[in-house]
Amino acid sequence: VARRCFPAIQAKKGVIMVGNETTYDDGRGRRRNVTDLLEGAKKANVVLETRQLAMKIFEDYTVSWYWIIIGLVIAMVASLVFIVLLRFLAGIMVWVMIVMVILVLGYGIFHCYMEYAKLKGEAGSDVSLAELGFQTDLRVYLHLRQTWLAFLIILCVLELVIVLLLVFLRKRILIAIALIKEASRAVGHVMSSLLFPLCTFFLLCLCIAYWASTAVFLSTSNEAVYKVFNESACPFSGQTCRPETFNTTNVTKLCPDAQCLFAFYGGETAYHRYLAALQFFNILMFFWLANFVIALGQVTLAGAFASYYWAFKKPDDMPAFPLFSAFGRALRYVPRRAGGSGGSSRGSCPTGPFFPPPRYHTGSLAFGSLVLAVVQVIRVALEYLDHRLKAAENKFAKFLLSCLKCCFWCLEKFLKFLNRNAYIMIAIYGTNFCTSARNAFFLLMRNIIRVAVLDKVTDFLFFLGKLLIVGSVGILAFFFFTQRIKLVQDTAPPLNYYWVPILTVIVGSYLIAHGFFSVYGMCVDTLFLCFLEDLERNDGSADKPYFMSPDLRKLLKKTNAAAQPDP
Repeated sequence: VARRCFPAIQAKKGVIMVGNETTYDDGRGRRRNVTDLLEGAKKANVVLETRQLAMKIFEDYTVSWYWIIIGLVIAMVASLVFIVLLRFLAGIMVWVMIVMVILVLGYGIFHCYMEYAKLKGEAGSDVSLAELGFQTDLRVYLHLRQTWLAFLIILCVLELVIVLLLVFLRKRILIAIALIKEASRAVGHVMSSLLFPLCTFFLLCLCIAYWASTAVFLSTSNEAVYKVFNESACPFSGQTCRPETFNTTNVTKLCPDAQCLFAFYGGETAYHRYLAALQFFNILMFFWLANFVIALGQVTLAGAFASYYWAFKKPDDMPAFPLFSAFGRALRYVPRRAGGSGGSSRGSCPTGPFFPPPRYHTGSLAFGSLVLAVVQVIRVALEYLDHRLKAAENKFAKFLLSCLKCCFWCLEKFLKFLNRNAYIMIAIYGTNFCTSARNAFFLLMRNIIRVAVLDKVTDFLFFLGKLLIVGSVGILAFFFFTQRIKLVQDTAPPLNYYWVPILTVIVGSYLIAHGFFSVYGMCVDTLFLCFLEDLERNDGSADKPYFMSPDLRKLLKKTNAAAQPDP
């Protein structure tokens, strides 16, 4: 093992022996008991088994890598087809989901009532929950009528709440469905946006690689520190020394029993004393760069999809390359402003957007990323303190630390939500980060019910899409690699562990579906903010026409006045 020989251990009549002896020579002239070898032999065996497992997994990848790629391509095509089908099936899927929830709750109410009626007259079923008290065996509660009555009341309340929400929020649900359909059309006109997450992923890999290499260089830049140790009094005790030249110094003459021994691994220079601070700064810069890359991707996608919404004639008024134009605006100058106050670019139709003076806006992205990075670094510091205080018995300190962790977790979630919408406003108007964040926040607060409905509807559709894609591709991979499909039974490669390619395909399919749906989610959020701005700033007149699609105008009973001919 690792170019080292181990004694051959064997058991004879229940006695552990090396050869025919119960002791062995350890190579240093001492005899040791064979039992001392057992722990080392077990660990060495684990290393050997791990190496063999890794070799078999590598062999499986070498014979199945092209089939894995085919499975990932199928997942990519399935994700694209699902996004396209949302244009036609979004409404059906949402209403089927709502009806299924109502039916499931209805069956739950019926079942609880039947159980409640069945327990009538049975011995012990009329005992109240207060009299029974807490029981570790939860099945005891199922023999009480009061338990099923409580379930019945809870389900009835939930059913009533859902029905009332449907009655009062049906129009908002229809708007959410229409926006999802419109997002599918927008993605269809900006197909290159589906590949843009690869650019973000590549930049994130660069950030991670730079952070990891810097962290490794910092952590390995320490030095072995040796100090003088002695048993008798010595003026040189505790001073640093060099083992190579220690015997030639005066220390050995003045202190005969002094030794130059290893003290610790680190260093005593100013650089070594601030290594922890440098690592902390490296973590801060990693979060800052990673958040900046994500922000750049979000504002680029938002700019591309905003150019679709604010095009009066879709897609004729869109830029030739909307994604590249949005990327250039994110780095170089602000995008066009929406609101119906612009001139005419095609015929007599007002286009609304116009170009303000060129201005750099990477600073807005960097500022928003820095705010989020500071909160994330504080969370890392709290996790480090929690790890260090695990052995402590101070309950108040643990409680305070848990509260702080919870508060900063909530703050990080809120900042991510705020930053995302602020970047959309930057892409639309080109205002600075603080102004964009304030405008986006108050715009959403004025339409909080629409925000909640759209968020839940899209979450359901994305969950359904990921489950459908990952599940179908995973099942197909299982039947293929286990040679259960007769048509391609001879094509499947022989494997040591069939779960290796199956797990790889499942994880890869999830990442691909997540990448596609992250683009789609950004499209929905962008169109939603544009839709709210359109409603607040325009009134359908010839000077301020609505830019929303005809389906949304019909749903809201809004119309555009006929454009006046040019003088």
